[in-house]
Parts: sequence; structure tokens; C-alpha cells
Amino acid sequence: MEPTLQAMLAAGASFLAVMFISAGIFLLCKTTTTVPPHPDQQPRNRNRNGTHADRDQNCVPITIDESATYDPTLDRISMPELIKATRNFSPNKIVGDGSFGLVYKARLSNGTNVAVKKLSSDAFQGFREFQAEMETLGKNIRHRNLVRILGYCVSGDDRILIYEFIEKGSLDQWLHDTSSSFEEDEEHKIDIHPLSWEIRVKIIRGVADGLCYLHTLKTPIIHRDIKASNVLLDNEFEAHIADFGLARRVNPSHSHVSTQVAGTFGYMPPEYKEGATVATVKADVYSFGILMIEVATGKRPNLPTKIETGKEIGLVPWAQKMLKEKRDLEIVDGSIGKERLKEREIAEFLRIACLCTSEHSKDRPVMGDVVKMLNFFNYIAET
Repeated sequence: MEPTLQAMLAAGASFLAVMFISAGIFLLCKTTTTVPPHPDQQPRNRNRNGTHADRDQNCVPITIDESATYDPTLDRISMPELIKATRNFSPNKIVGDGSFGLVYKARLSNGTNVAVKKLSSDAFQGFREFQAEMETLGKNIRHRNLVRILGYCVSGDDRILIYEFIEKGSLDQWLHDTSSSFEEDEEHKIDIHPLSWEIRVKIIRGVADGLCYLHTLKTPIIHRDIKASNVLLDNEFEAHIADFGLARRVNPSHSHVSTQVAGTFGYMPPEYKEGATVATVKADVYSFGILMIEVATGKRPNLPTKIETGKEIGLVPWAQKMLKEKRDLEIVDGSIGKERLKEREIAEFLRIACLCTSEHSKDRPVMGDVVKMLNFFNYIAET
């Protein structure tokens, strides 16, 4: 065989050998299963959408599914159970519309009725408000006038809070629902009636006690959205403050928290309208004072009141005017029988409310003093 031909055959054989070896290596790599890193070696940084990601952000995010319960009588609640209990979050199961989410009534597999709040699907806002409620109503925050959180469930972008179910709905429904009953859900109706003066006072005292507890914690909590629809009533008409989606903790070294203006029109203090970007406990005190006037009069705080001259004024100026003119009984909700009411009792109630709604925050009492005044008010009512 010619030397040139031998050289060409040898080169071709070498080339084919290299190609076969390369193809074998490629196929071996393609079929080899990648072993995931040990959990302790997983990247620990979590992005704001609730997913884990590598530091170089080049990997596909892993969705987190987790849940927890704070009530020893309940097992860990899963998303499939919540979907079943709410009939896939059926509109017929809606019992409320809280900040950043709808509230559903659900019966768990063990027979317990709970309120399920599904937070906004907006990834950033939903997660931030979820964190706010969890930090605020975690297992260490307990008071008889606060709605208890029983646990939470996270699945993908869904963030669910599970609360104790409060039987009689919101104070707003009892004050302003014009029908003789309202549907708690598709299965039950609650007959409503005008609240007596004694029950209204009891509700106000409960809200005051709950707020005082929040404001006097080692790290105080500002609710920032006290209003009638965020006060729930149990079978004994005991008040329970709900919906902590806007709540913020106050650093012990500060008297305020810097934040965006938040709250509900009619309940927000004057300083917010003037562009204040800080929230203090005195903002809650103002909202509480508005609630007192609303409970006494049955009037919504965001609607003006017409006086004798035909002029329309706000709820607070009207209450101050009536108190100054000693027309206390005239301010009371017309649905309440006034035969047994004591004028000095009504006057003291309105005096406290007007103090709480002082235009300047420094002139408003702290909730601890409000509780003391209401205790003295209770003494007046009993004598």
C-alpha cells in the first residue's frame, strides 16, 4: 500500500475514533441526573416574592409552600384543605372585605369555623401586608379584644391568614345596615336590631382596652385603620379589633414610624391631610374618638351633618357644637330609646370623644388615660 494512502487511512481512523469518543461523552453527560445540593448548601437569600434564588439570579426560582398554626388545638393547615373549606374561595363564602384581601368563612376538617383572609395577588404589596399581619398578630400578641390569628398558609403567590371566626359580624353592619338581617354566609342569616346604649358603651370600652394593649407593648403597635368595619362582635357583643394589614411597630427609641399616609377617609387625623408622613399612637386615638362619635350618633364619619342654618359641617365640629350647647341627648342615635339615658353620662361620653379628636395630636390623651376616663365614666353611669 502506498505510504500516502496509509497516512490518509490512519488520519481518517483517528478522526472517527475521536468523534465516537466525543459523542459517547456527550450522551453520558446528557443522561446523568444532577444531584441537588444538600439543604444546608441551598442559597439562603429570599427575594420579595417569597422565592429562593441563587446569588447570581441565573437559576429558576423555587416556589415556597409552607404553613403554620399558633393554636395547639389545630393541626397544620394546608392549602388543599383551605380550598376545600372555602369551596375554592367561592364568592358565596365571602364575609368581609379587609385591607388588601377578601375574607371567607371556612369550616375546617375538624369542624372548627375560621375566617380565611386571602391577601392581594399583587406580589410585592401582598407579601408586605402579609409580613405586617404576621409580625403584628404572631403567636405572642394575645388580648381578648384583638382577633386571634390561628395560622397562615403560603403557596406560590397565594398568602392566606387564618383567624378565629367572630360570630356576629362587624360593628359597621350593626350600626348602618338598613335591613332587618344580613347574611353571614350562604348558610346563615343574623338578625340585627338597634344596639342599646349599654352595648355601645361596652363595645367602645373593649376597643379602648385593645388599643391600650397595643400601644403599651414593649414595642408599641399602631393599628392605623381603626373604624367600625374593623371592629368585630362576638355572641356577647364583646369587641375584637381586626385587620392589621396597615399596622406598624414603633421603634422603642422613636415616638413615631415614618410611612405613607394610610387609613380610611373620615377616620384619618388632620395631620395626615396636612401632609404628615409619620404615624404615631395619637393617630389611633383620633380614629378611636371618631368611632366613639359614630357609635353614639349612628352617623357615618365621612358624611356631613346639616345644622339649623342649613350649613353642612363635619361630624367632629357638629359633636363639639352640640356638646358646647348642652344638647347632648339630641346627638344620640334616634334608634335608641332615650327614656333611660342620663344626660350627664352622654355628656361625659362626648367629652372623651372630643378630647380624642382634638385637632392637634399633642392635645389628645394616650389610650391609657382614655381607659381611665372610661372607667370613671362607667362609675358615673352606675350612680
